[in-house]
Amino acid sequence: MRTVIVGAGASGCVLAARLSERADDEITLVEAGPDYKPEALPADLADGRHNALTSHDWGFRHSPNSQQVNMPMPRGRVVGGSSAVNTCIAIRGQPQDFDAWAELGLTDWSWDKVLPAFRRLETDLDHDTPWHGRSGPLPIRRHPAEEWTPWQAAFVEACRGLGHADCDDHNAPGATGVGPHAMNKIDGRRISAAEAWLTPDVRKRPNFRLLAQTEAIVVRFRGTHVVGLVVRDATGAQRTLDADRVILCAGCFLTPMILLRSGVGPRAELERLAVEPVAINEGIGSRLLDHPGSAVFFLPKWGKMKRSDPLIQNMCRISTGTTPVPGDVQIQPGSKVPFPWVTFPAVSLMFSIGKPFGVGSIQFPSVRPGSSPLITSALLDDDRDRATAVSVLEQVREIAEQPVMRAIARHIIPGKAKLKDAATIDGWIRRFSGSGYHPCGTVPMGADGDPMAATDGHGRVHGVEGLHVADASLIPEIPSSNTHLPSLMIGERIAELLGAPVS
Repeated sequence: MRTVIVGAGASGCVLAARLSERADDEITLVEAGPDYKPEALPADLADGRHNALTSHDWGFRHSPNSQQVNMPMPRGRVVGGSSAVNTCIAIRGQPQDFDAWAELGLTDWSWDKVLPAFRRLETDLDHDTPWHGRSGPLPIRRHPAEEWTPWQAAFVEACRGLGHADCDDHNAPGATGVGPHAMNKIDGRRISAAEAWLTPDVRKRPNFRLLAQTEAIVVRFRGTHVVGLVVRDATGAQRTLDADRVILCAGCFLTPMILLRSGVGPRAELERLAVEPVAINEGIGSRLLDHPGSAVFFLPKWGKMKRSDPLIQNMCRISTGTTPVPGDVQIQPGSKVPFPWVTFPAVSLMFSIGKPFGVGSIQFPSVRPGSSPLITSALLDDDRDRATAVSVLEQVREIAEQPVMRAIARHIIPGKAKLKDAATIDGWIRRFSGSGYHPCGTVPMGADGDPMAATDGHGRVHGVEGLHVADASLIPEIPSSNTHLPSLMIGERIAELLGAPVS
């Protein structure tokens, strides 16, 4: 079986490593960005204390909502994908998140079915419980209290003072309260999916090859059967990789673009883009999911903040009561304020809504290689999400007003007049909200008979044969967590469903 995997991000690295365990499979992993040896990794990719926002980015931008336009939407363009540039947060989501997928008819994605995949992918260095793994490729660790920055320590004390329980494991089912984040960084070094899964032993396998700085152009079909993938290397030269199977792991913006470019997508879109149709699939690019959030900013007192501090160490998970998922809102202290061009000597309290009602959209003015989609995230445009955000921001204000917080930093943005009551918060928050950088759901999987399902429950694209999707595009309902670990789980689970050995 000749398999070409497009995209060496979180799910692509897992999938390539796992499928290449079968000697009878020939695996080619294609990545548009560069590949680095661990000893030659650029400093910003190695440093897990903050995001790497510019050096290995696709340059996408989005409109957060109807009152904002043209903000960055960072996505990693490098072997490791966004796992090589992210905040290193390793949170799974709650059992109810995945049982909701099963209730849609996706019975292979219930909590009981995905928990073994989560366990296989991790080595949790802090907890040895039935829901944690101890021998997987990805090390997961939490900052102990002696490592917390002053701002992080003050946040935990403030939350405790308001009655939030201690939580030493945010990946435990039903976890709520305040405590350290589970993170995939060791001694400050980011452990990307590339480092964890594309090990020297994997790279030496005779049935595995990695083509870096190689961009996927178009899937080739004979009728509706996949026969190959056209790629373009760094010199601009194109060639076709013969394949019995192509698996798209290019992320929730590029996976639907490659599908449309290849003639698979909604009829009206293919006609508008002047692409000869191979298969009509109305679910591709039909919606966009993401986590909305906002932040309050503070000026720390002299000596209380260093640019070398880790961005995030702790979190308080609270339950809104509007969804069946506990801990569906995250409140996090930021030990600095990073932007792509500068890091400000300030601190923040950030929050994100884990189970939003709002649905964004993605449009493709062109599917030419190098073109960018128009991304409209619709964050907090839904009245229900904005009501949740107002309620959460009032709780953020309570945390900020605790004496331990006021002793360490002074509130600067927004002005206190903007936070005096629910009405003024509502007027301010949509203009100053943003993305959790967890876009997903643009090529959703669904049960048989679902007209808006782009794939079946195994990631097989409807209307064609030999074409699969295995990344965050598949997510049918957004989990309440960050999407890095769910993306790794999707790679592991799809590999299993495609016949990878399970130990």
